[in-house]
Amino acid sequence: MSTSTPPGSQKSSKGHSRVVIIGSGPAGHTAAIYLARANLNPVLFEGFMANGFAAGGQLTTTTDVENFPGFPTGLTGPELMDKFREQSVRFGTHIITETISKLDLSSRPFRYWREGQEGEEGETADTLIIATGASAKRLGATLKGEERYWQSGISACAVCDGAISIFRNKPLAVIGGGDSAAEEATYLTKYGSHVYVLVRRSEFRASKIMAKRLKANPKITILWNTVATECEGDGDLLQSLRIKNLATGEEGRLPISGLFYAIGHDPATSLVRNQLQTDSEGYIITVPGTTQTSVKGVFAAGDVQDKRYRQAITSAGSGCMAALEAERLIAEEEMEGSGS
Repeated sequence: MSTSTPPGSQKSSKGHSRVVIIGSGPAGHTAAIYLARANLNPVLFEGFMANGFAAGGQLTTTTDVENFPGFPTGLTGPELMDKFREQSVRFGTHIITETISKLDLSSRPFRYWREGQEGEEGETADTLIIATGASAKRLGATLKGEERYWQSGISACAVCDGAISIFRNKPLAVIGGGDSAAEEATYLTKYGSHVYVLVRRSEFRASKIMAKRLKANPKITILWNTVATECEGDGDLLQSLRIKNLATGEEGRLPISGLFYAIGHDPATSLVRNQLQTDSEGYIITVPGTTQTSVKGVFAAGDVQDKRYRQAITSAGSGCMAALEAERLIAEEEMEGSGS
């Protein structure tokens, strides 16, 4: 892996900033673009393999992106994030390819530390935008071949990937037993020839109405007490799934062209746990209709606070909101400080 500094990155003298953005996905870069154009000189920490992702977040692991407005022929996830980054740099965002490892939100200005420098005095910021995202849970070692076919037949987002050509009119499978699994499976019936839902238990965790809809759909087959054990394919694309019935021990082969996970996400909120209000799953709670968190001057944008939509375009939208709210707060406080 190359450790060279990407174009546009800066070392940036340590000190004080009016606004610091932590995260380099659509939310972080959209916030940076708005703030840079407002002459607030934002500093964006894109991280160095933070949460296991390269700078740019989850989209750097996505192949085709066909639902982001403005790109009618589609583009890859890394290409999209390169364009976000180029636009941030163009307007003067100070991008730092380092990871923030520690925050102190107990008083303003807020204090933060870069990875490996926790013993030092740290740096300060008047406002912070947390845009660290969330990562889809995977099966890991329990599913042989997962890494090989990730984004080559395996996805964690039906809305993002369900319509691409390799899944159209093909048999598909969803793993999960909650509302998300029911929604993903129902959505995929628009594109796949048939959808199998693999449920580890003998009943759904989904709400009764969602479970009822799933069972009534003729294009959906529910496989109870069933787990996936191995992915099979031609080396390039997924072609089938080895499955096992936990109740009977029976094993079999399920011919499918797509496997979709609906087993949850992990928000990257370890930095702010016990400092910001979060829900039972760890997502940052914001004031409804805003990106304001439980601490004045700290804003949260993107998947770190959105467990419902989780789309690049909604993340970008919340990044815009966070930037405008941070800009407004800074302006109000500067006006108060000047006695106007």
